[in-house]
Amino acid sequence: MIRYKKDTDHIVTLTLDMSGRSVNVINHEIAAAFVPVIEHLKQEKAKGLLRGVILTSAKKSFLAGGDLEYLYQAKDPEDIFRFAEKLKGILRDLEWPGIPVVAAINGAALGTGFEVALACHHRIALDGPKVWLGFPEIQLGLIPGSGGIVRLMWLLGVEKGWRALSSGLRYTPHEALQAGLIDEVAVTQREMLEKAHAWLLQNREGCRPWDRSGESIPGGTARDHEVSAHIRMLAAQLASQTHNNYPALQAILNILAEGSKVDFDTASRIESRYYTSLLRSQACKNMIKAFWVDYNFIKQGGNRPKGFGKFRPRKVGVIGAGRMGSGIALACLNHGLSVVLKDVSKPIAERGREYVRQRLEEWAAADKKTAAEAEDMLSRIQTTESSQDFEECDLVIEAVFENRMVKQKVMREAEEFMDEYALFTSNTISIPITKLAEASLRPESYVGLHFFHPAEEVPLVEIVRGAKTSDETVARAFDFVRAIRKTPIVVKDDWGFFAARVQNTYILEGITMLQEGYPPALIENLGRQAGMPHGALALADSLGLNLVLRYENQAAEHYGSKYIQHPAVSVLKVMLEELQRPGQQKRAGFYNYSSDGARILWPGLSEHFPTTITDYKRQDIENRFLFAQVLEAVWCMQEKVIHSVAAANLGSIHGWGFPAFKGGVIQFIHDYGVDDFIAQCKLYQKAHGQRFRAPRELREIVGK
Repeated sequence: MIRYKKDTDHIVTLTLDMSGRSVNVINHEIAAAFVPVIEHLKQEKAKGLLRGVILTSAKKSFLAGGDLEYLYQAKDPEDIFRFAEKLKGILRDLEWPGIPVVAAINGAALGTGFEVALACHHRIALDGPKVWLGFPEIQLGLIPGSGGIVRLMWLLGVEKGWRALSSGLRYTPHEALQAGLIDEVAVTQREMLEKAHAWLLQNREGCRPWDRSGESIPGGTARDHEVSAHIRMLAAQLASQTHNNYPALQAILNILAEGSKVDFDTASRIESRYYTSLLRSQACKNMIKAFWVDYNFIKQGGNRPKGFGKFRPRKVGVIGAGRMGSGIALACLNHGLSVVLKDVSKPIAERGREYVRQRLEEWAAADKKTAAEAEDMLSRIQTTESSQDFEECDLVIEAVFENRMVKQKVMREAEEFMDEYALFTSNTISIPITKLAEASLRPESYVGLHFFHPAEEVPLVEIVRGAKTSDETVARAFDFVRAIRKTPIVVKDDWGFFAARVQNTYILEGITMLQEGYPPALIENLGRQAGMPHGALALADSLGLNLVLRYENQAAEHYGSKYIQHPAVSVLKVMLEELQRPGQQKRAGFYNYSSDGARILWPGLSEHFPTTITDYKRQDIENRFLFAQVLEAVWCMQEKVIHSVAAANLGSIHGWGFPAFKGGVIQFIHDYGVDDFIAQCKLYQKAHGQRFRAPRELREIVGK
């Protein structure tokens, strides 16, 4: 568990090495192992037999963080608080004046793992491609609970501490050094240990700033007018951006505000109280479920067909050098693949390369890429007008505009030169894969890969299985998506696939509210307050009202005479046919758009869709937005469009921004309560129609 070795200079190296695990994590087991070790160190120091301690790891990582299984299952507030305080007590003993400790960070130190490093008097990190440092747990709805917030506040100050904690950023060693999170960087393991040894020989007494008389927090505390004003500004920004839906961020700000006014140990207890409260919150449980339980199910191949070896693509062809095709190319380049980017002419293909170059410049300016990395990526992209250049590609992705004949034409041209084992994939958003595959020489190797805009950023890809797509093709497509570090969900070739079909219900519900007489600004604001990233009307404009209507028409065609047309259709037809306002592309939809991208709700809405409702219940409007999506997702599972709860949850969060604090579309029902959800559906069905009818298999699906 913890290996103990003392050298002739009386320097002890503690090496963390948890048995039966590939990484070290912080749990009750390792906490218990620390207690006798620290007690022995104190005894050695009292005898004059200890000069200092080096803390490092035998694993490839330093400390991976807290045990998420424990955190996910934790319910008893006393147990949570007690464990947090116990771990803090251990770390206080580790940093207590008299025994200098160096963290020799040989690998990733994230979350609680980095909190342990912060409890050391000096931190040296090994410079390596997989060495990441920081507090990404905010992305799981969690906060540091082992003193990390308070220590960072004392090291960096309230303002810089907030930036480091609230962003959830993972720092490279050099970024961490620049930010003041660590003290040194070493090139090799040997150099790291030598630097640690040298520092201990020069620093015999370890004492932290918060334990020294007269020391203060850099930049001041919340008692100071400027700091207090800055905290109030941050609180206002936070409320505006999150609508108070993400309690972890508010907890961090509260800890900084309250903790800066008191001594270190009192601030540490304040941190424990907020940590305990947060860990028991449903928002936190939902986010751990989505981003840990569900994500690991997908990552480990939960939806990947079994029995096929791992596909390792090296070169990818992309047809279409527009924003989508160029974004896909950039996503591939960013993860080490080579790309052949084709369009109808070499100059047009070069525009795609220019887009990649511009994005790399933006990343470099934001310190996300070095100049050398950007140069390497650009060297791996080849532009062309000839399909013959696809000969060595392992996979080709078509990303031309939505026209069946054009898509089939570029597919046939490419297949003539592609290796017989290579995959051909389409990024279509609305044309059935099965129909497109009718023109393929190898329909069993044809599959849909639906990226979302911007492709280089959105982490989701839908793998669309056509009628003749083989299991091996799906498995290889899955491996490709994982190779570019995106989340793959496998869906059936059905109208709208999964993401677009479910997202459309949010848009249609907002348009229906407009028809019912709700103020358009209210519709937009309450959509965002419900947790959606965009108002329903703005999203309709962004996609284009023709596409919104096309999905609804596909649904009507699919279900036939039994289908009840959505009430939003009449509004869409008025907007498209009478008013000639198809959306953002034409700068005229539910909003007016200026040349600089600014938008304002179209004043003419009040004439054509007058406001008649002024008395409303906010919760009912927000529920309608979310229930519409959740019910459609359940229908998708019942109709086998998507096969796992994990895929539905992550697909909804990553695909179109369903509220992460709700855990995804299926987890929403758990959050709401199955019985209460069904009862509420009946009320909405009576008030608003059959679209709120609960599918008969809802309970079974939720129970998976």
